[in-house]
Amino acid sequence: MYDVIIVGGGPTGIFCALEIIKYSNLKVIILERGHPIEQRLCPMRERGGECRRCPSCALVSGWGGAGAFSDGKLTLSLDAGGRLNEFLLPEEMQNLLDYADQIYLSFGNGGHLFDPSPDKVIEYTMKAQKAGLKLIPMKIRHLGTENCYEILREMEKFLKERVEIRPRAKVEEILIDKDARKVKGVMLKDGEEIKGKYVIVAPGRSGASWLEEQARKLNLGLERNPVDIGVRIEVPAAIMEDLTNTFYEAKLVYYSRSFDDKVRTFCMCPHGEVVVEWNEEEKVLSVNGHSYRNKKTDKTNFAILVSTSFTEPFHEPNLYGSHVARLANMISGSVIVQRLGDLLNGRRSTYERISRGVIEPSLREAVPGDLSFVLPFRYLQNIKEMLEAMDKLTPGIFSPFTLLYGVEVKFYSSKIKLSPVLETEVQNLFAGGDGAGITRGLMQASISGIIIGREILRREAIKP
Repeated sequence: MYDVIIVGGGPTGIFCALEIIKYSNLKVIILERGHPIEQRLCPMRERGGECRRCPSCALVSGWGGAGAFSDGKLTLSLDAGGRLNEFLLPEEMQNLLDYADQIYLSFGNGGHLFDPSPDKVIEYTMKAQKAGLKLIPMKIRHLGTENCYEILREMEKFLKERVEIRPRAKVEEILIDKDARKVKGVMLKDGEEIKGKYVIVAPGRSGASWLEEQARKLNLGLERNPVDIGVRIEVPAAIMEDLTNTFYEAKLVYYSRSFDDKVRTFCMCPHGEVVVEWNEEEKVLSVNGHSYRNKKTDKTNFAILVSTSFTEPFHEPNLYGSHVARLANMISGSVIVQRLGDLLNGRRSTYERISRGVIEPSLREAVPGDLSFVLPFRYLQNIKEMLEAMDKLTPGIFSPFTLLYGVEVKFYSSKIKLSPVLETEVQNLFAGGDGAGITRGLMQASISGIIIGREILRREAIKP
């Protein structure tokens, strides 16, 4: 019997455990369906070649969650990274962001802090407005992929001595006392039942479908989140140098002229590389980006995503996103790369055409093709307009040699109905992080774990 059962060894689960053991001797177990961080080895990255479609993708599953191999961006501002501002006052949220930042710093190299000056913010805000863009200025700490990995490894070592961590433990079902409407534990895939007073479910984005299925079984309230579909853009780093040196990641929002759809930049990776990710639940390959702290390329990549919210009678935004991604996989056998000039001229890219460009693809597995066979016209038009607008802010982006990789899809679970302390409608069952549909990044996922941890301490009459 445990006091606390945590499902998922990502930022939410890690920070929840750290907060609980800091002030108590409660018996905690963390169940992670993936591997320990040192065993999270991607065959494609280690030995080259194409993605092997591993049963548990090492890039998105395992200790540290998808963030372990991200480029380690800690967003320290209120305006991005999730929906926790629906539960917290601005001052409370900022205090939690600063607190979580200090915890990251206590476990390793703090990377570089990007905190643009007011003058620079005003300058770029005015430039963005003239281009029809909204700039969301943020303070960001960039750890880098390798430093983020090391910090999470140190957290794992620290927690191993204080809580039970069970890797390769896939939770099949959440167990509740139906009469009392109170959680009582979980059941693993092999049939083992683990009992506990509190259960925290934080399976991350890769576990979104599983958590939604569990929520339906438990009759929990659900609210549909939009699905984000788009492409990853790659350009010579010099084109965006001024912007990325100032902000590192510039959050830009645009509403398209043609459809009034929200289009935004996401996960800017200066001097980074494009990577592929295998989503085992959705059975699709998609693209993402990484930036290292100590290993630089001469390229910068970022995503352009179109947010789509569906209305009646359609209720499956994730299914739609996976269908679009699967089309790209079907046509190319992997993911597609296309020059912007070829897309605008209505022709597919070829290896020969790409070789004549000014940039060589950082993702060698990508297959030259035609994204117009995959993405609906609406998405392509929105992306084209966004690139035209960004070209006014940073000239050179709307170049015929700019590379587009497709597709990038962000699968978000339905947002679970939660209390201000992130408790579900089942007593002592909490949910947090990206998998619960309330966060979209390392920092807000981390502070959701802190919120839950503090509430459990309060219920146990333990004062931090």
